[in-house]
Amino acid sequence: VVLPCQYSQGLQDMVTVKWSRLDLNPNTVHQRREGDNLHNQNELFKGRTSMRPDALDSGDFSLTLREPKLSDSGNYTCSIISDEEETKLSDVQLHVKEIPIWAIVLLVLLVLLLLAVSGSLLFHFRQYLKLGKFLKP
Repeated sequence: VVLPCQYSQGLQDMVTVKWSRLDLNPNTVHQRREGDNLHNQNELFKGRTSMRPDALDSGDFSLTLREPKLSDSGNYTCSIISDEEETKLSDVQLHVKEIPIWAIVLLVLLVLLLLAVSGSLLFHFRQYLKLGKFLKP
């Protein structure tokens, strides 16, 4: 999932880009200054977040969140911090949906049906699957 955040103005000073969720403690989802600074990152997001390597140069502060979970649903804030002043750039509401049980059951039934049909076809045509049957007229 990509959470969008763009900044079109030039950055004169070195800034920190921070993605956060205020309902979590600690609230840091991802943080970048000269490189990723993840020592205060919430444990729920360890190894699952990234930003473009050229984010500070391009102004594209979008956050990629891999393997989204139901618990990832919430309001994410993208902000920049310079000289201890924090400026909010955007809020992104993420709603992660679970796969409905009926879809999982249907998928399992389809796989079982496919296995049954292919098994019965193999059984029915077993005499033709012997190499000698194909070579004889």
